[in-house]
Amino acid sequence: MICVKPLFKIVTMAIKLTERAAKQICNQLENEGKGLALKIGFKQSGCSGFGYTFDYVDKIEENDELFVTHNAKILILKENLPFFEGAELDFVKEGLNSSFRFNNPNVENACGCGTSFGLKISEET
Repeated sequence: MICVKPLFKIVTMAIKLTERAAKQICNQLENEGKGLALKIGFKQSGCSGFGYTFDYVDKIEENDELFVTHNAKILILKENLPFFEGAELDFVKEGLNSSFRFNNPNVENACGCGTSFGLKISEET
């Protein structure tokens, strides 16, 4: 059973979360000893235009959309939902490095180093 404050509705997932990513989110929140959810967004960054942002937050803002899967809570700004539609967030380990990794069909191009990307912009978004 998932308990969420009733004044916020849970909507159909715009983003898919793997079990590994959900486990990492829950572990990070537990290790911090505080926090409610992982807020995902993007900002202008790098040579291709944008970079993802990841912030652990303590509260849900009015303009946030809440998603819950595998007991992990994710927040995305409502205005950014079209850019995350159909995306999958995973948590991967490669050697000594580990990080969240997106598979996002809304990404048009990415830079060579993989840290920034360009978004498909349509007239609907």
